Amino acid sequence: MENLYNIAKDLITWYQKNARILPWRENISPYGVWISEIMLQQTRVEAVKKYYIRFMEELPTIKELSEVSDEKLLKLWQGLGYYNRAKNLKKAAIEVMEQYHGVIPNSYEKLLQLKGIGEYTAGAICSIAFGLPESAVDGNVLRVMTRLYAYEKDIMDKQVKKEFSIAIKEVLKHTNPSLFNQSIMELGAMVCLPNGTPKCNECPLQKYCKAYHQNRVMEFPHKSPKKQRRIEYRTMFFIMCQNKLALHKRPETGLLSNLWELPNGLKEISPFEQLLQWGVRYATIDEMGKTKHIFTHIQWNMEGYYIQTDSFENCADFVWVTQCELQQKYALPSAFSVYVKKGFEMFNK
Repeated sequence: MENLYNIAKDLITWYQKNARILPWRENISPYGVWISEIMLQQTRVEAVKKYYIRFMEELPTIKELSEVSDEKLLKLWQGLGYYNRAKNLKKAAIEVMEQYHGVIPNSYEKLLQLKGIGEYTAGAICSIAFGLPESAVDGNVLRVMTRLYAYEKDIMDKQVKKEFSIAIKEVLKHTNPSLFNQSIMELGAMVCLPNGTPKCNECPLQKYCKAYHQNRVMEFPHKSPKKQRRIEYRTMFFIMCQNKLALHKRPETGLLSNLWELPNGLKEISPFEQLLQWGVRYATIDEMGKTKHIFTHIQWNMEGYYIQTDSFENCADFVWVTQCELQQKYALPSAFSVYVKKGFEMFNK
């Protein structure tokens, strides 16, 4: 791709002057790059910062990550979502301890074999932490590159990502891989924006950008539409008994696997029938309103009920926890956060 060598020079110069101060950019290490890149998947940078700092304070080494309890790990991850990322981190840490004596390998191929590490993450670790000429092509990079070259193909086509990866890898042999990969990611995040109008007047690559000169920036990248999400209608129950909240553990496979949740069910039966099935003899029942939560492929449309009870019969699958215990020990996905917050507000009145 023409001009990519000149683009790399100008981009790195811009990055060295304008890069954000982020915790994982201080004292760069393979472990820190790995943790940050996994956290940054599907999550905004500003949201990740506090989680990254806390995670690294609690689990500063591969060994500690490999030995952490599942409950503590998921509690540290609470709020980031996509909990399989955290589970895979631990599995990969165990693999690193067993296969590489606790040292993250500086090999793209070996990194790809670790649980939860794909092409982008392997490339990011290799280039940023080890300075190896491996490309790391994510959505930010694809957006920048397609606008630079007014690239017409659909970025959902795997061949497109492969084409850009090959071109960037060739350039990385003649420049600083760590700085180049970080700089193009930064440009996509801060200037060549995904939503709204990009800041073309602040872009160090404006003179190279075909989409800009053709006045077609907003046309790129071309991306085929996502499949429509399946909608599920669910009833959520905030059940208090003797100052304790009922929690239920989800199945070991599937959505939010093995995580804690508020008792809930599909809206095929009434809330009264559902409570009877659980053996909850409620004293009071109050509506908590409706909300929704969007997952990658599913949308939950929910309505909630606040239940105050003095007795229950068939709730062997429930655990009962205090508000303090919930905050300290139990990882509850954000899908339930609206009803947890509102439920405790009602309880503490």
